[in-house]
Amino acid sequence: MSTTERTRRRTVEGIVTSDKMTQTITVLVERTYKHPKYGKYIRKAKKYHAHDEEGTAKTGDLVEIVECRPMSKLKRWRLVRVVRAGAVTSGTIDFAPEVVKSEAAKSGKGGDA
Repeated sequence: MSTTERTRRRTVEGIVTSDKMTQTITVLVERTYKHPKYGKYIRKAKKYHAHDEEGTAKTGDLVEIVECRPMSKLKRWRLVRVVRAGAVTSGTIDFAPEVVKSEAAKSGKGGDA
């Protein structure tokens, strides 16, 4: 491997849940995998802190982030691009109904009952 060649870096897509920090966004990334024994598909979510130099990403946006060197205690990701802008109205994200449903279930408000 030469000195100019870089290793392959992991990229993921997720929804911005917070942009209140300076040059930092919090991104919620959901992944699904098959249970090794039972075969049921399981959905897991994890939050990452990502570096946003220009402050282009806003809450509710679908973004792509890439692994990078450690920038702070929690920041190990960097914003690549905003895939799709999401409209935020009264604290809910328009294009992510599964996130809205899970938040409503936690608070005990709303629901399909």
